[in-house]
Amino acid sequence: MPEAIPSRMAAVLLTGYGGLDKLEYREDVAVPRPGPAEVLIRVRAAGVNNTDINTRSGWYNQAVTTGTEVEGAQSGFAVQHAGSGDWGSDMTFPRIQGADVAGQIVAVGADVSPQRIGERVICDPYFHAPGDLTSLESTGFLGAHRDGGFAQFTAVPASNAITVAHDLPLSDAQLATVPCSGGTAMNMLLMAGLRAGDTVLVTGASGGVGTFLVQIARASGATVVAICGADKGDAVLKLGAHAVIDRAVKDLPNAVKAALGGAPLTLFADVVGGDMFGPCLGLLATAGRYVTAGAIAGPMVALDLRTLYLKSLSFFGSSVYRRDALPALVALLQRGAVVPAVSDVSPLAQIRAVQTAFLAKHHIGSKVLLPPPLAIR
Repeated sequence: MPEAIPSRMAAVLLTGYGGLDKLEYREDVAVPRPGPAEVLIRVRAAGVNNTDINTRSGWYNQAVTTGTEVEGAQSGFAVQHAGSGDWGSDMTFPRIQGADVAGQIVAVGADVSPQRIGERVICDPYFHAPGDLTSLESTGFLGAHRDGGFAQFTAVPASNAITVAHDLPLSDAQLATVPCSGGTAMNMLLMAGLRAGDTVLVTGASGGVGTFLVQIARASGATVVAICGADKGDAVLKLGAHAVIDRAVKDLPNAVKAALGGAPLTLFADVVGGDMFGPCLGLLATAGRYVTAGAIAGPMVALDLRTLYLKSLSFFGSSVYRRDALPALVALLQRGAVVPAVSDVSPLAQIRAVQTAFLAKHHIGSKVLLPPPLAIR
């Protein structure tokens, strides 16, 4: 028998661009209703990621030139408008954030088969125009341009609800790291043409995206050299990296060369940017590929164009997912080739404390928030 759907729910409202004080936990927010071609999802778990924090703080605005350092991410970057920058249209407030969603379909709108009720799903966070199957244009992002998963319920287009098997031996918390963190990693490597035999350098390898990058590359037959904090090296090796380099090493290029053991670096998957960009980019072999989906150490980097054109390098910027990205990742999950790394799980009401801990970067993998049990009103 389908469970009753309450009229009100617990949710975290983002009331404007800024700091953690802009996140307001409420228990009287109206439950959304699915419109035509939409489904209503009971959120079982929602991942914490850089994207939601960057959006809240206004970091995507081009006036911000620093990395996503703790102070700015906690207090905001003094942005009042155009917080999405080149990413898309400006946000409206209040907004329910939460791009990493795992849950279960509990209701459907017109034009959606009722047989979908009960499906276990994750949500593709990028929205597309109907019938748009190939372009990289997006009509919006979950938790930025429409309400997301920091709530007990969220409504999304039916095409964004990706079915996963009920018997898939992953917890809701593990699945909640897949859409944004895992999807970003999968899309990066698909865009850059990852193939067996590649030698891949991964920065930020202990984070949510980085742990997926390491596992996906290894599962695809690539050799993986990972950069992370020294205290996280053993954990990253267990995820599948062939070699790990301390990000604080004094001579990073020579440390990477030593780890490569003479093999050419063919693909550089970067979510850090900043000072690491130049030294690592220079290590790419002729016809090497560089792909990025983040710049936590800083978006402004030095590029010698001679390195780019004399070595025939290819650059890829990854944001909107290819339509095959999440299905390809789900296939890896189903055969156990990739296992999401969850650092810890906390109640949704503790979102401010959890984002504060996230910014300290002491964890490995992803932090996850759980909405409270339903209270029928």
